[in-house]
Amino acid sequence: MRTVYTTTSGAPTASARVRALLEQMTLEEKLAQLVGFWVDQGDEVVAPMAGEMATSTRYEDATEHGLGHLTRVYGTRPVEPLARAEWLWNEQRRLRQETRLGIPALVHEECLTGLAAWKAATFPTPLAWGAAFNPELVERMGSAIGRSMRELGVHQGLAPVLDVIRDPRWGRVDECIAEDPYVVGTIGTAYVRGLQDAGIHATLKHFVGYSASQSGRNHAPVHVGMRELDDVLLPPFEMAVRDGGVRSVMNSYAEIDGIPVASAPEFLTGILRDRWGFDGVVVADYFAIAFLQTMHRVAEDKGAAAHLALSAGIDIELPSGDTYGAALAERVRDGRTDEALVDRAVTRVLTQKEALGLLDEDLSTAPTSIDLDDAEHRDIARELAEQSLVLLTNDGTLPLAAGSAGPSRIAVIGPNADSPEALMGCYSFANHVLAHHPGTPLGFEIPSVSEALAAEFASSEISTARGCEVEGDDRSGFDGATAVARDADIAIVVVGDRAGLFGRGTVGEGNDVESLELPGVQRELVEQIIASGTPVVLVVLSGRPYALDWALSGASAPAAVLQAFFPGEEGGPALARVLSGAVAPSGHLPVSLPRSAGAQPYSYLHPFLGGPNEITSADSTPALPFGHGLSYTTFTHSDLTTGAETSTGSVFTVEVTVKNTGTRSGTELVQLYGQDIVASVTRPVAQLIAYSRVDLTPREHARVRFEVPTARMSLTNRRGERIVEPGEIELWVGSSCAERATSTRVTFTGPDHHVTGDDPRLVHVTVQSPEVSLH
Repeated sequence: MRTVYTTTSGAPTASARVRALLEQMTLEEKLAQLVGFWVDQGDEVVAPMAGEMATSTRYEDATEHGLGHLTRVYGTRPVEPLARAEWLWNEQRRLRQETRLGIPALVHEECLTGLAAWKAATFPTPLAWGAAFNPELVERMGSAIGRSMRELGVHQGLAPVLDVIRDPRWGRVDECIAEDPYVVGTIGTAYVRGLQDAGIHATLKHFVGYSASQSGRNHAPVHVGMRELDDVLLPPFEMAVRDGGVRSVMNSYAEIDGIPVASAPEFLTGILRDRWGFDGVVVADYFAIAFLQTMHRVAEDKGAAAHLALSAGIDIELPSGDTYGAALAERVRDGRTDEALVDRAVTRVLTQKEALGLLDEDLSTAPTSIDLDDAEHRDIARELAEQSLVLLTNDGTLPLAAGSAGPSRIAVIGPNADSPEALMGCYSFANHVLAHHPGTPLGFEIPSVSEALAAEFASSEISTARGCEVEGDDRSGFDGATAVARDADIAIVVVGDRAGLFGRGTVGEGNDVESLELPGVQRELVEQIIASGTPVVLVVLSGRPYALDWALSGASAPAAVLQAFFPGEEGGPALARVLSGAVAPSGHLPVSLPRSAGAQPYSYLHPFLGGPNEITSADSTPALPFGHGLSYTTFTHSDLTTGAETSTGSVFTVEVTVKNTGTRSGTELVQLYGQDIVASVTRPVAQLIAYSRVDLTPREHARVRFEVPTARMSLTNRRGERIVEPGEIELWVGSSCAERATSTRVTFTGPDHHVTGDDPRLVHVTVQSPEVSLH
């Protein structure tokens, strides 16, 4: 049987200063440190049930005994950053001077696609990070975001999301990185390092299981076994804790097998602290503790909900003190909740504030100038956008030459062609907050696709037509769009999503779907433009993968299809440069491109009977596999080698040669996969072991060396132990999980190796200096 963790750790090791503060605190002062206050909370729906949960407590009353967190000071309404900073510095001085203990509040903000504040840079959405397969660049982005946050007096960021994608129908897919836990873990950990190197504490979301909800429905029950949790859903969080040193974790809203995670010590304490050694703070997702009473119905009142969450290991209630205030105080006073649990949480909170320098922070002068979208931000946004674009198909029409050699007339058609908002994800400030403030300017430059194409193809005549909206069934614009297409040499049709929340938009938090067809009548628009006879390049701007099998092959398919997962403020120019050939596409699918909604949930990490076979007439084969992505050149992979044997608890070396066999420079994603031939439990037919981007000019080749810990092929056995078993492993490299260009085998020898926290989790990659081939 698998060990079930039900114990609660004692109070963490604390400094003498923290212990001295705790000893003199009243119960009211302790509880004040365990809650946030949402100063600007209004009628805007920017969190689940925000309207129903709005507090009537006055701010002055809430801060009488101090305050743990200030919630989204910059990220709730469009406020002028410098004016808001002046308010914040004054407020922090007031907390220091006018409360008995003089402890400032910790300020947290959303930062999933950049700091979610007015006038701040907006980067590609996390699904685009996954498509770029570039942890180093994501780390640079995290550092730039963190720098802006720190300059504004922010201390903690509510990112990254480490939920592994399990069902593309789920609305929050655009917040996720990939369907592969190693990709999620390496890229998510890189973001943590970047943010924390800048002095901001990162917060892992959402621990754990949130993305595996029933039918892809937000907050729906999760039905997974502990093996799926251990082998798929938990590893990214473990990597960010052990290898990234993350300082904060947020609970999942979900229930797992009937137990809401917010009330589960086996997860929040047993796995997170006892097994992995996490010593930071656990914060509640917004209103998650109150939801134990109002939604999950495992608590009879707010006090009972607070007791469950505090006992489980949630230290801080966000966004406000709905349950950790008066309701919890009453339970502590009458003895139903041990005050030691409160002390444990307060110790963690004060230790965090001490580590951030908040107890001694210089609050004398607020910033007088700040650029939240400077040249560094835009350079990183441009690089990441360019590297994230995935060329799905191409009959040779792309790239389109710019200048006199290019098309003289270009039609730019579609509901997302002239919409800057269509370039940004759900947690961008524009779509998350400004949607509630019509008429307010975005506050930063973000060229639309049509504007970027006009600049890139300055010698061409650009004609535009909307054709239809993202949603709805209005086809009145079809004929006009078709006429524009007929008069052009090439038609670029830009379709996809509009990110939003809770029914406002087609993807994003609360925007789950039953169909994976393009929203509205967009497919009909594309098909009518194709029927015009003008070559069509289809550009999909979306936050989830759609069922595009109809557009990928056949006589009526577009000439080329380019997938863009919300590429951010530089997304328009990035798309234009890829279409012109100024930049070669190098993105790869971080999630399988689905065949249909009926084939979901699907993951490339399926055992034999989880995929297509002769036992069933239903075909779950995706339209395109995980890892797929074309370039404007061609690559070969050859001579995959490794040793014949290695012990179960070792590191073994795998090498492969990659060569650019085309006429253009390009970047290949070298993907190393493995399969356990025979195991004690069923195993995936393919599992990504390692990956590396390699830049090559025409005829160049390079030898890529992977130093692979055997733990990359570990599994959770029937006793719930994480082990590496002896046996034969097939290895291969190909252009996706479904293609094997070169393969070999290695045999693990010796007894079962029990994996511990000391085992390496990361593959070390070395790329030799490329050489030019003579042939």
